[in-house]
Amino acid sequence: MTNPTIRIHNIEKDEIIDREMTDKEYAEFLNPSYLQEPEYIKQEAEQTTKDADKAALLAKLGITADEAKLLLS
Repeated sequence: MTNPTIRIHNIEKDEIIDREMTDKEYAEFLNPSYLQEPEYIKQEAEQTTKDADKAALLAKLGITADEAKLLLS
């Protein structure tokens, strides 16, 4: 099976080049990176989960964050 064709237009030379996509280009075409979730969004979601877990634990223990810091120091 051949990969799709890429068309490159060199404006300076007014030249058009048609060539087959490389395997790497074709893989990126099928799974574009801009559709994947950026790392900072994953980290933000993890931090939000950690914060919610901490708040739930503090509520369960019936203490504040400051009181927990005192216990751990």
